[in-house]
Amino acid sequence: MPCGDAGGNGLFDAFSLGDSQRLLADPGCTGLVLSRQDRYARKADFPDTVLRKQENQVARQKTSPTSRSPQKPGKPPRRSLLRRLLLWCLALVLLLLLLPYLLIPLYKLPEIRPVSTLMLAETLSGRAYERQWVGFDDIAPVLVQSVMMSEDGQYCAHSGVDWEALNLVIDDALEGEVTRGASTIPMQTAKNLFLPSTRSVLRKALEIPIAMWMDVVWSKRRLMEIYLNIAEWAPGIYGIEAASQAYFGVPAAKLSARQAALLAVTLPNPIKRNAANPSRGMTRLAGVIEKRASQSGAYIKCLYD
Repeated sequence: MPCGDAGGNGLFDAFSLGDSQRLLADPGCTGLVLSRQDRYARKADFPDTVLRKQENQVARQKTSPTSRSPQKPGKPPRRSLLRRLLLWCLALVLLLLLLPYLLIPLYKLPEIRPVSTLMLAETLSGRAYERQWVGFDDIAPVLVQSVMMSEDGQYCAHSGVDWEALNLVIDDALEGEVTRGASTIPMQTAKNLFLPSTRSVLRKALEIPIAMWMDVVWSKRRLMEIYLNIAEWAPGIYGIEAASQAYFGVPAAKLSARQAALLAVTLPNPIKRNAANPSRGMTRLAGVIEKRASQSGAYIKCLYD
């Protein structure tokens, strides 16, 4: 290509890297190069500029995120993991606290036959237990009367909690003399269905609202039916039907007044008390309960209207 032919209207428009190399290589074009340097002093180092741009572009490609080799994600901060774990724990606790209130409406259905926490523990540990569900009408009224007069004489009068009895227990506890219990049948049912059997103030505090919710959702008959079918009467014996058969060889509908009273006084301590072989104190207490049951007509109207 001739020295004077730039190949365009503007000198620099057609001045490529190849042209600059030819100009530099040809001494005859020195004047042309000098004149261009005069007119375009800032472009005199154009070849070097192009090379530097190319080198910079290559360097950027090497360091760009897309050209880097994939790296393993770093471990999340420890604080973030602890926060997530705490949130999961709080969610689990909240679910456990709400679960009874969600299940109680379901247990209202007569075809549902709930199991107690002790029965669940027996199943999880691989131990067998006896339980035969019976409807309320298939339980001898004398057994219902005996249990009610032994465990919760105000069953038909309160709304899940006997506040008067509870206040007396609190007063006795403050004075250091706990001589009575205040657990109503709804409170015992709440414990048997949803809570551990260990004694604690926390468990008692959880029992109260659950018992009150049961009394709102269930009828008194349904509540008594569930209680009598999940209560523990002996090691591995749950429900009144299994207890009647195990102790006396008769169905729950055929229990006598004396048998019913003995079963009723077994409930507070089914591990140590034996209805078929009662101690002297147990026999004496059963006599008291039998007498009360015979006089309980005014107390059981909510069950036998």
